[in-house]
Amino acid sequence: MSHSWTARLSASARVSLPAALLGMAVAGVAPPPPVPDDLALWSAYQNVLKPAKYVDLTHTITPHIPVWAGFAGSTFAQAQAGADVEGLAKKGETFTYGKDGFEATQYVLRTDQLGTQLDPPAHWAPEYPAIDELPPTYAVRPLAVVSIVEQVKANPNYALSVADIERWEAAHGRIPEGAVVFVRSDWSKAWPDPKLAALKEFPGVSLEALKFLHEQRHILFHGHEPLDTDSTPTLEGESWLMHNGYTQAEGVAHLDQVPEAGALVAIGYPKFGGGTGGYARFVAICPPGWPFGVAIGPGDAPLPRSDRPLHFDQASGMRVR
Repeated sequence: MSHSWTARLSASARVSLPAALLGMAVAGVAPPPPVPDDLALWSAYQNVLKPAKYVDLTHTITPHIPVWAGFAGSTFAQAQAGADVEGLAKKGETFTYGKDGFEATQYVLRTDQLGTQLDPPAHWAPEYPAIDELPPTYAVRPLAVVSIVEQVKANPNYALSVADIERWEAAHGRIPEGAVVFVRSDWSKAWPDPKLAALKEFPGVSLEALKFLHEQRHILFHGHEPLDTDSTPTLEGESWLMHNGYTQAEGVAHLDQVPEAGALVAIGYPKFGGGTGGYARFVAICPPGWPFGVAIGPGDAPLPRSDRPLHFDQASGMRVR
């Protein structure tokens, strides 16, 4: 299913399909006009992306999610006026729906290594690009999901090996050049337990596997569910990646809800100037018949109205419904 679906992406962008058009002519049916080259992407959207299923692979950022102990905790608060605003709040007053017609949030984020992330190489190596210097070509890529779930059941400190990748390829074919490879371990099923950030043993990705993926398969980047690449004393895998100009994703979620092969991944992150890390959002684009995810529909705009208004909850330190 997944292979035939992705093949449609190429087919949908063709200007004409002579055999199909000939058949329509014989049947006395007027063929549709050919798709001009400059509209081929619209055709691909209509035929492939619109009926697809979309699965969010991203943790929600809150003040209480797991974070490395070396970083201070983050806080959310109601935004206050920094100066007197005519007709609205005075300096130091909180903006409110009732008084000002809107509200805003103050985020005190103590690190850019928080939640689901995209690490640019400048995180370790200042001679390489920061988050704002990553090219826009990172936007959409083929997605391969390699599972090590069974290995982790026997060894919580298991690291993806080259043999695991070769077994995946024996089942699904060669990993596409320029793809994103996410390593499924189901480690994130315990999220957001803060104890996760303190674990010394966790599923990783071996240095040999990273070198194979980048030097032999020429992938764009890999991603994993834990908050570090591996549990070696020197973080050897992450060190090698960063000092060789590669990015990586961390804190990826819900990999049990996407196919191992045949999906795409949409990649988004804020463009902080000189940023050494990136709060990221990854969305898997899966075949239309995939059992997980949501499809594009009329509820996307306008968005549905809730009978539980958003409000700031002091106990949880954030807005909730």
